[in-house]
Amino acid sequence: MTAVDDLIRPGRYPRSSGYDPRWLLDLDMGPNPLWLLEDLARDLDLRPGMRVLDLGSGKGATSVFLAREFGVQVVAADWWISVEEAGAVFAEAGVASQVEAVRAEAHALPFESESFDAIVSIDAFEYFGTGDHYLPYLARFLRPGGQVGVATPGMTREVRDLGEIPAHVKKVVGWEAIAWHTADWWRFQWEITEQVTVTSARLQEDGWRDWLLWTHAAVEHRPATAAAQQPVLDMLTADRGEFLSFALVAARKR
Repeated sequence: MTAVDDLIRPGRYPRSSGYDPRWLLDLDMGPNPLWLLEDLARDLDLRPGMRVLDLGSGKGATSVFLAREFGVQVVAADWWISVEEAGAVFAEAGVASQVEAVRAEAHALPFESESFDAIVSIDAFEYFGTGDHYLPYLARFLRPGGQVGVATPGMTREVRDLGEIPAHVKKVVGWEAIAWHTADWWRFQWEITEQVTVTSARLQEDGWRDWLLWTHAAVEHRPATAAAQQPVLDMLTADRGEFLSFALVAARKR
């Protein structure tokens, strides 16, 4: 078994294991996106025909997964990836009729109010969604009763409570770790707005270990990235779940 082969884990992630891990690594813009989405989807009710916004969709792996696995119509919105690049991924995957690529910045979304049944964001929300005004802004695009779900790097304890960013984390990501919150932080942050009812807020079990497996596979898949990835490997090995995980949060619009 190679590190890339270790990304096929049917016991824990049966849906994700149906995808070629090399294809997924070619689309890499963050750790284990299909594992995160498959785990998060357990807290959502996604049904065929729904219109779903994949916010911060990157090169499109999560949008392909949503279309294939749940039969939904997807709008894949990302600021950094062109419509042409994402569209080519969707065409090759055979989901072009189900997935529309849109170039959009998360604070200036070009959509009508109440135009989505669900909004999901995988490994991107930490870059734009932590502000106090953001969830109420995002909720306007959901139909009444619509769902929102995010998977984002999280901490087991708030940096504010710790009084500092743990040294092994700060060495790799610096101040950005202040946007990595606990599940309880997200629950309060969303519910206090009274825009949504949080249905689930949890830290992913052994999220740090999934991240470590992904990083080893990424290095094996692209050996030239080994030097850049080594600090991440060191961070995760030092942490061993003491502080690092992923927060999975799901809610319904009131």
